[in-house]
Amino acid sequence: MTLLHKMRQMYPMTSVMTTRPVEERDDESDVLIQEPARVILYNDEVHTFEEVIGQLIKALRCDTTKAEALTWEVHNIGKSNVFQGPMNECMQVSGVLEEIALHTQIEV
Repeated sequence: MTLLHKMRQMYPMTSVMTTRPVEERDDESDVLIQEPARVILYNDEVHTFEEVIGQLIKALRCDTTKAEALTWEVHNIGKSNVFQGPMNECMQVSGVLEEIALHTQIEV
């Protein structure tokens, strides 16, 4: 017996359909997102250290020392995990960093 046959026996398919309109769905029930998510900032050859530090301070609301450390990590390694938290906060941080066209990615 193949694995597929075993899976079908263990988890029989049902033909239950929902008639609930899409508009009435809860946003939270539509997408399951693993948290915490994280914002990755990538190095580029366009922005100055001062620009990146300033934007990190604005996005993270951190002090200059932390922003400088993150900027050096991005410069030396090529990327840095600059923020970790709930997806909505990651999207806000990423949005602020991208205001000056910094390259970011949100990972879960």
